[in-house]
Amino acid sequence: MTEKTLENLFYDTLKDIYYAERKIAKSLPKMARGAQSPKLKAAFEKHLEETEGQIERLQKVFDILGKRAMGKTCEAIEGILAEGDEILEEYEGTAALDAGLISAAQAVEHYEITRYGTLKRWAEMLELPEAVRLLDETLQEESKTDEDLTTLANASSNPTALAAE
Repeated sequence: MTEKTLENLFYDTLKDIYYAERKIAKSLPKMARGAQSPKLKAAFEKHLEETEGQIERLQKVFDILGKRAMGKTCEAIEGILAEGDEILEEYEGTAALDAGLISAAQAVEHYEITRYGTLKRWAEMLELPEAVRLLDETLQEESKTDEDLTTLANASSNPTALAAE
């Protein structure tokens, strides 16, 4: 058995998040259609645009490694997105739907923040400064999206869900 290195782990994790981002890009339009609040719908549409840019940055990181951009099935994102689909189905037409969609979206964001933070640190250790810059740009976007979702939840979605009680 060949010894696995940090470089192997970096590459495997990069494939994982590449798969995840592509799945998220397919899921966001459905979440936008399901959102009741125009602000939440706009937030999902904005994040879709950002996700497309994030996929492009990941492709550049693969290029830096001299490897073809390819995904590796990410069971974690499959499960998180399945939970989002359940919320869409089970809470459709209710005052709690948007609060549920935000919670599902934040689960995705937290997964991405974890992955990008780890990849950035490993890129630093592997002395890949351009990869560090690309990964950090995405990490900052994901953190900002998470903050924006929290603001939206606190300002409208959560109070709307509570008022329906």
